[in-house]
Amino acid sequence: MCTLVHGGRLALTVSRVVCMFEGVAEIDKNEVRSVPGSGVGPWPGAEENWPQGDQYDPVLLREGDTRNVEDRFRYWSNEAIKGFLDSVGRPDWLEVAVQNLGHDFNIGSIVRTANCLGVRRVHIVGRRRWNRRGAMVTDRYLEVVHHREIDEFLDHVGSRGLHVIGIDNIEGSRPLEGRELPDKCVLVMGEESTGLSEDMARACESVLHITQYGSSRSMNVGHAAAIAMWAWVIQHGSDPEGA
Repeated sequence: MCTLVHGGRLALTVSRVVCMFEGVAEIDKNEVRSVPGSGVGPWPGAEENWPQGDQYDPVLLREGDTRNVEDRFRYWSNEAIKGFLDSVGRPDWLEVAVQNLGHDFNIGSIVRTANCLGVRRVHIVGRRRWNRRGAMVTDRYLEVVHHREIDEFLDHVGSRGLHVIGIDNIEGSRPLEGRELPDKCVLVMGEESTGLSEDMARACESVLHITQYGSSRSMNVGHAAAIAMWAWVIQHGSDPEGA
């Protein structure tokens, strides 16, 4: 049995969570009314029929859950989802960083992919405000850390022993394919239009590129980030179902 603690308070136990996963999946399929688009309606029956557990959000049980979450997390509060993922569902040592120089719309997409692949933390380097539209509110389920300066970011990740690996097709970069990524690392993405800044590229332990076989000079930075994260997961990630 594993106990989850979030924000200094006891949230739930993993053994209990697994049981609730099975119950929610069954009720989602047979009883809970689906709603147009995405999600499920209110929990069937009166309040006395609601499932028991601190992970459940009374508002969602009463009004329905239209969030973009897996069925196993239906009706859970945002805090409970994040607490569970922090405890058993995320790769231990993969983090992602993005340079935010021009309010790039791809940052939201990168955050969403990071959540899908279980990344625990995303760093925004540069401007504090970032374009959240593509994140589909997935930034609520992981930690987003802001660093105004590159040195501040480097001090933060360096103090925890993370290798800084840049992803960009710049001169001197090496192919990602066949490269063994460090198990403890932060993958750094640049701006869509300009890539990694010169200062950030120099700060990286190495810069890797994704080999391309078509005519385009570069791929979308959100797509490149997804490929790089997946490359790390293939090498080091654990099966979330067996966590």
